[in-house]
Amino acid sequence: MSRSRTITVTVNKKTGDAFDAILQLPPKMMPDAKFHDDGWWSFTGPHGKSKLKFNENKSLGILDHKYIDEESVWDVPMRVVSNGEYSEILITLNKPDELSDEQFNKRMDEIGEMVNHMKQIIESS
Repeated sequence: MSRSRTITVTVNKKTGDAFDAILQLPPKMMPDAKFHDDGWWSFTGPHGKSKLKFNENKSLGILDHKYIDEESVWDVPMRVVSNGEYSEILITLNKPDELSDEQFNKRMDEIGEMVNHMKQIIESS
């Protein structure tokens, strides 16, 4: 059985606004992020050259995405769920086979910090 972790964060934004803000995060979080005609974002991440592509469905709150860097490939289920005037963002991270348990634990710490930064950006936009 593979390891996984689900991160949940509450943001002070209505669901549609939170959803739209997430789609606009790459250049706000990675200064060299560039969007390409094929739907991929490319940028330099903490583990080298990276790319990200969303597979979104706004009406269902789906922001699944694929993230690829020089060490690993991640298929990431992500949801934005309404909670009144707030939104819950749920991100499930399944350990890629190419990462050891120790590497996965380190990535979870890094991603936790990134999610806190993401929350600040979403709430300020």
